[in-house]
Amino acid sequence: MKTFVISGGTSGIGEALARTYLKRGDKVVAIGPDPEKGKKFLAAADGLGTRQHAFFIRADLSLVAENRRVVEEIKEQFSVVDALVLCARFFRSYRRVTSEGFEHNFALYYLSRYLLGYGLVDLLEKAPEPVIMNVAGPGVEAGQIHWNDLGLERGYDGWAAMFQGGKLNDLLGVSFSRQSRGYRTRYVLDFPGGTATGFAGEFEPATAARVQEMLRYAKPVEAGIAPIVAALDTPPAEPLSAFFEGRRIDLRHFSFQQDDALRLDALTRKLLAS
Repeated sequence: MKTFVISGGTSGIGEALARTYLKRGDKVVAIGPDPEKGKKFLAAADGLGTRQHAFFIRADLSLVAENRRVVEEIKEQFSVVDALVLCARFFRSYRRVTSEGFEHNFALYYLSRYLLGYGLVDLLEKAPEPVIMNVAGPGVEAGQIHWNDLGLERGYDGWAAMFQGGKLNDLLGVSFSRQSRGYRTRYVLDFPGGTATGFAGEFEPATAARVQEMLRYAKPVEAGIAPIVAALDTPPAEPLSAFFEGRRIDLRHFSFQQDDALRLDALTRKLLAS
């Protein structure tokens, strides 16, 4: 029996993965902000006869303090984590700043994944084949990192924020898997492509129409999660690997530059310290 921690585990791809592993009899800790979805997750586990293996932690992962609370709560309840699956994301057409002063997409899509990964690495390292699965958009040609304006105060755009988040997570994978850290935990970046699980967010009309068009051509969720499940079941041998719609990405791609990863890591630590 393995223990899976899934951020965004009560909706979309995260929920589909949570149910997959509950059906297998594994322990699943689903993290999400909505208590009603949490109740549905636990009820679904009850229906599968695996309620004793299902755990829900209510948390707003756009807040640094909430991520730290979640890490401590998991450490209190579990002695080992086999896999951390990072799915939480929320598209915003209009810029929003959290109560802690971070732009919402930057906080939820990047900072949360940073905090959960490093916060739980000690428990991961105790597992036989530990893996962090970061469901993001590795190696996407679109988008850029706005190094002097990570919060996009100047000219916010929802798509720009989302694509920047993907780039930031590419670099997070690079910095986490640095040989000097000595982690056994494998880091996998994976974008399964559009899946028919919805696209969480708050949209202005043009974006809402675009999202609905995207969902028309989305693949069934079972097909979408298949490569993620495969990588979780048998983690790649490399410290870092990246996949886009089932295609392995060469880590020599410009999205995975070591110097940029070190720069982002130092900047992130500074932001969190302040």
